[in-house]
Amino acid sequence: MATDRFQAPDYYLLDDLLSEEHKLIRNTVREWVKKEVSPIIEDYAQRAAFPKHLISGLAGIGAFGPYIPVEYGGAGLDQISYGLIMQEIERGDSGLRSTASVQSSLVMYPIYTYGSEAQRKKYLPKLATGEWLGCFGLTEPDAGSNPGGMLTNYKDAGDHVILNGSKMWISNAPFADIAVVWAKDEAGDIRGLVVERGMEGFTTPETHGKWSLRASATGELVFDNVKVPKENIFPEIKGLKGPLGCLNSARYGISWGVIGAAMDCYDSALRYAKERKQFGRPIAGFQLQQKKLAEMVTEITKAQLLCWRLGVLKNEHRATPQQISMAKRNNVNMALEIAREARQIHGGMGITGEYPIMRHMMNLESVVTYEGTHDIHLLITGMHITGENAFGG
Repeated sequence: MATDRFQAPDYYLLDDLLSEEHKLIRNTVREWVKKEVSPIIEDYAQRAAFPKHLISGLAGIGAFGPYIPVEYGGAGLDQISYGLIMQEIERGDSGLRSTASVQSSLVMYPIYTYGSEAQRKKYLPKLATGEWLGCFGLTEPDAGSNPGGMLTNYKDAGDHVILNGSKMWISNAPFADIAVVWAKDEAGDIRGLVVERGMEGFTTPETHGKWSLRASATGELVFDNVKVPKENIFPEIKGLKGPLGCLNSARYGISWGVIGAAMDCYDSALRYAKERKQFGRPIAGFQLQQKKLAEMVTEITKAQLLCWRLGVLKNEHRATPQQISMAKRNNVNMALEIAREARQIHGGMGITGEYPIMRHMMNLESVVTYEGTHDIHLLITGMHITGENAFGG
């Protein structure tokens, strides 16, 4: 079983910008990942199995709803703390970070932000402890980048509604206890509602055959005349503002998370380059390997600065969706490029499970697409700076 020798790069001394609490939280999660995740994650990824036993540990390190107030079971932390937690978990594995991201930003966040007080008290404490796991139903077979084209809908039936439709590519779906689902009401307005495991007609078939996020469980949500009590509907929020608010929080967490994956690839490549000898000396002494490593640490440093500033703006409630889009797109692309270059430094060893590189690379191929594709985020920035809408054009 491999020993985790990870050392995080901090080329611009960003630790000076963090509070003692930030560093304590980050180091606690880092040690947990080294002890609980790194020794087992390659095996789970190879077997395409989700390490369910880690759920209680994720809850223990505060990974579920860290910014949710203490009265509802959260830790009441700030947004930089949330980012650092996501960074360290994704350093272990993107799939595990997906589980924490979904629980925090796509399930707990909407229940806290859009839900009734009764909904908050019913769901949030159990989600915070990991007793319940949630998932988020927005994407459909024919409605990905255009969520407004969703077909899932519900009709009024007295004290409940009848929900029909399906969602796909849903992280946590196969074992989730609840699903935050977005569907159209009879007026055609998009509304959010909580669907619970056990409701008749609600099934969650698992998606098999994935080359990416293999240590994460993905599935569908299928609603066949599901009776959902009206008290499970979010009372006020209507339209795409609801799900897009959740996605902003998730994208913010991803912006931090992928830095962890990039750091892991860089750290592994740097160590390998120092130890691997060719032509009588370590390959770290060759110019082209130094070029790769120097570019990696530069791009990681830029991404760290981007996220730190975004975290400050988020704490001040000044971060815009467009700023979050920029960070998500830039940082995921950065991490993918670093994974590819790190694989080359490792040579043939880079394709084996002895090193984390190919696992990160395959995982990041999902991350670059979900929560808004690479191209869609580019258009979000483009529309913001030009005032011209290029979507669908």
